[in-house]
Amino acid sequence: MSAAVGNAPVQFSPTSSQLDVAYSVCRHIARSAARNFYYGFAILPRPKRNSLSAVYAFMRRCDDIADDNSLSFQERRNKLAEWLDTVHRALAGYPIDDALLLALADTQRRYHIPIGLLDQLAYGTAADVEQDPSAPEPMGVLVPRYRTFDELRQYCYGVASVVGLVCIKIFGYRDPAAEPLAEHCGLAFQLTNIIRDVKEDVAMGRVYFPEEDLVEFGLSPTDFTALNPGRLAPMLAKQAERAREGYRAGEELIPLVNEDSQPALWVLITIYRRLLEKMAARQFDVFSERVGVSVREKLTILGKGYVKRLL
Repeated sequence: MSAAVGNAPVQFSPTSSQLDVAYSVCRHIARSAARNFYYGFAILPRPKRNSLSAVYAFMRRCDDIADDNSLSFQERRNKLAEWLDTVHRALAGYPIDDALLLALADTQRRYHIPIGLLDQLAYGTAADVEQDPSAPEPMGVLVPRYRTFDELRQYCYGVASVVGLVCIKIFGYRDPAAEPLAEHCGLAFQLTNIIRDVKEDVAMGRVYFPEEDLVEFGLSPTDFTALNPGRLAPMLAKQAERAREGYRAGEELIPLVNEDSQPALWVLITIYRRLLEKMAARQFDVFSERVGVSVREKLTILGKGYVKRLL
C-alpha cells in the first residue's frame, strides 16, 4: 500500500443502494468486454458474480491506462501509480464516489483479497509497454521478448496467474494447494491467448515465444512475419502441451474451491481448453483467420455448467 495512506479517520461505509449501483456498473463493463470470462461469471452466485465483475472492471481501467498510446511509457507509469494511490485510499476506507472503487473496496474487504495481489494485477497490465521508448527496435526487426520459458512464465504470472489467485479468493478455498494450481491454470489461459494472437502480436512487433524454443525448432523471428503455419506448428504445439498441463492443474483445482463456485471454474476451463483444441485441430493455422469459440458453443458449455450447479 502507498506509504502516503494511513488509517482513514472515519471508515467510509457506502449504502446498499450505492453498492447496488456500483456493482451494476462493473457488471456492465464485464459483460461488454470480458468475452470468455463473463460466461464463467454468469454461473456464480450473485455476490461472487458481482465481485469478479468488480475485479475485471479494475483490470480494465488499468489496461486503459497502460494502453494509452497518447502518453509516453513514463507518463503511463506515473498515471498508473496515481490511480493505485487512489485505489489504496479507497481500500483504506476513505470516502470515494467512483463506482468501480466502491465495488472493488467492498469486494476486497468481503473476500480478504491481499492488496498486494491487486497491485500486481495493475502492474501486470503494463508489462507489454515498451520500457525504453528512446531506443526502439529497428523498423521491421522482431526480437523475442524472453530468452527462456521461465522468463515467459514470469510474464504470464503477472498478467494471468495473479488473476487466478484473486479469483480463488472470491471462489473460496481452504486447502493451500489451490494456490499453485490456480497459478498453473492462469498460465494455461495466457499461453492459449498467446498462441491465438500470434498474428496480431507480430503486427505490433511482439514475439512472446522464448528464444530457446525458437532455437530448438530452427526458427528465427523473421519466420513469424512469413505467417507460415506449417513452419511454426511444431513450436506452437509445444506451447499447447504446456497449456494442457495447466488445464490438468485446473481440473485438480476445481474440487478445492467452494462448491458453489466449482461449475463456474469448470465453464472457464472448458471454454479455454476448447479454444486450444480448435487451434490444434487446425494444425495451429492461426493466420488464415482468428480462431475462437462461438457464442453457441459457449452457451452450450454454460448450460452444462448450470446443470452441474443444480446437481
